[in-house]
Amino acid sequence: MKRRTLLAAPALLAAPARAQSSYPERPINVVVGFLAGGSTDIAARLLIDRMAPHLAPHARMIIDNRAGAGGSIGAEFVARQAPDGYTLAVQSASSQGTNPAALPDTVRYDAVEDFTHIAILGGGPMLLIVPGASPHRSLAGLVSAAKSGSAPPLWASSGTGGIGHLTGSLFAHRAGFRGEYVPYRGGSAVLEAMRKSEVEFSAEVLASAYPHVRDGSSRPLAVTSLARHPLLPNVPTMQESGFDGFDIVTWNVVQGPKGIPEPLLARLNRAAMDALAEPTLRRRLAEAGVDPAGPSTPESTRAFAASELEKFRSIVRETGLRMGRN
Repeated sequence: MKRRTLLAAPALLAAPARAQSSYPERPINVVVGFLAGGSTDIAARLLIDRMAPHLAPHARMIIDNRAGAGGSIGAEFVARQAPDGYTLAVQSASSQGTNPAALPDTVRYDAVEDFTHIAILGGGPMLLIVPGASPHRSLAGLVSAAKSGSAPPLWASSGTGGIGHLTGSLFAHRAGFRGEYVPYRGGSAVLEAMRKSEVEFSAEVLASAYPHVRDGSSRPLAVTSLARHPLLPNVPTMQESGFDGFDIVTWNVVQGPKGIPEPLLARLNRAAMDALAEPTLRRRLAEAGVDPAGPSTPESTRAFAASELEKFRSIVRETGLRMGRN
């Protein structure tokens, strides 16, 4: 019995190595927790187009849109999958930062501990926008109307607890008015509502809002970063508009379920880094409003996600934001 066990041991030890060397043997699902056409979806599709060939010549990566709850539905799905490398995700600041910070009783995963952190993809500012038909051409005008109107202004974002919700809530809190919040299932749905003037303003990711700004269906009043953005050099920052220290940026990270083996994790990180080093991909991301990240490791990605989560928790404490409140 002992002899048979000893003879079998080398084969058992070799099995994981064979599995990793032949990976991927089937398509890799890359979950995006938002509708197609939103900023996270755009960034994910651009990335996997170049990441797959760096992973293996025959590799296929397929986007799996699982929209809802500011990305949390997709994130929870990923957290429950096997850590075999066949389910990955391009996660957002909403699902991994603002949702866990604002909705700790409803998010059913730990944004840091329940995931394998692979790489930082990139990010960018939010935009405070109004419909193209709106009379408001500055934040001051919007705030004045919000304070003097007979009813609270309707405003929207792509999911309760998401980064748009947090950004809009912080804006209203610091401006001193209360709005009536309307959640949508994704950025594309919010922007369609803006096109129809169903809401009076929104906080939306620049990458998804930019095409609608170009066609005139949305008008940007401010960017939420401390510096103006190259795509919209004439749009002032929140700080320039009188909101000192207002600095919120969104971001995307590549993650998988907790427990992806170290050799496979190293391969995934290297493929992502090789893709993000390509000038063409970096240019395409920038043109889409996503500022591509520099080099990152699994360790630095985890540290980044943890620090951003704590930053969003501090904003929640300031605004008192909770589900059902705005």
